[in-house]
Amino acid sequence: MSHENTFLIGKSFASFALAYPWDPSKIVIVLDHRTPANTATTASVHAHIRALVKEYGIEKFFDAGEGICHQIIVEERLVRPGQLVLGTDSHTTTAGAVGAFATGIGATEMAGVWATGSLWLRVPRTIQIELSGRLSTGSYAKDVALDLTRRLGPSGADYRCLEFAGDAIPSMTVSSRMVLTNMAMEAGAKAGMVEPDVVTTDWYKGHEANLDVVLSDKDANYEDRVKMDISGLPPMVSGPHKVEHAKSVDKMEGIRVDQAFIGTCTNGRLEDLLAAARVLKGRKVHPGCRLIVAPASRKVLIEAIGKEAAQTIIAAGGTILPPGCGPCLGSHEGVLGAGEVCISSSNRNFRGRMGSDEAEIYLASPATVAASAVEGKITDPRRLLV
Repeated sequence: MSHENTFLIGKSFASFALAYPWDPSKIVIVLDHRTPANTATTASVHAHIRALVKEYGIEKFFDAGEGICHQIIVEERLVRPGQLVLGTDSHTTTAGAVGAFATGIGATEMAGVWATGSLWLRVPRTIQIELSGRLSTGSYAKDVALDLTRRLGPSGADYRCLEFAGDAIPSMTVSSRMVLTNMAMEAGAKAGMVEPDVVTTDWYKGHEANLDVVLSDKDANYEDRVKMDISGLPPMVSGPHKVEHAKSVDKMEGIRVDQAFIGTCTNGRLEDLLAAARVLKGRKVHPGCRLIVAPASRKVLIEAIGKEAAQTIIAAGGTILPPGCGPCLGSHEGVLGAGEVCISSSNRNFRGRMGSDEAEIYLASPATVAASAVEGKITDPRRLLV
């Protein structure tokens, strides 16, 4: 799987002087990072990729506006349990939510995969994350992910696989599981995985052929086990500048917010937009704050319209962008200026991530982001969910 960096893959692949990739049917390309094209250069890159797709007979191609690559490959059931998934993006780990081993590689490495269908990987050791209990009102999988990153730090899982288990997992949707595996990368993980269960198999109803469910051995030798009781976990807020700088929302309340952003491969799915809409219903975005929402895919946007979540967001004063990455990487559609503060449902808050390196980014769940947009400052969503 690749996105706009397919342009770089194509350049490297051309040096091999091969007529076609090893197996075009296994290649997925999604234009998502700078869509619609934000510059003439980007437009030319997109045009080059479209031509390459035709030349090589790549059928699994999703053009600008279809959504984010990590969302698309799970949503379209292109990823299946038991597969090895390689993507030219660090958050390829997201696909581990359905029991695949998914990890990010570079564009030059991917050119080699296109050519040979193989790649050298060292098998990582595994850390089991045992989640127990159930989340209370106002807390979500994003809060679990932020608290876990706080515990592990940015390198606590370097080249490890994080395996999420425990009695809390069966109550989590595929969308919530994608949040956990997506943010495994923020602890340095090579991959994040959730063992397939009935939730997984239900996800593939109508797509059951060749489901290769792989489970850990009962006597598996984990390098470490981390136990988390999520029952009393409060909403969390992380930042600025480091994901591991996460604290409970009550310790962050009151910080001014100029922009609130809901979306990305972490939290741009239907359940995220519904959570935000529950907070926003009957309310207005604070006049000193901008609310920007980018659905993770076209399907999510259509579903959000059907559930009236999109209408609620717009009525509250929010702006809905085309499906894609947009503001998350600071390319366009919500870039921050010097001195501005943003609260975002994305996965990274590094300095300069969303524009100016003099801006501040805080990370939180879509509900916390929505509540903060209403108040114009970081706000505990539980007070607006009563």
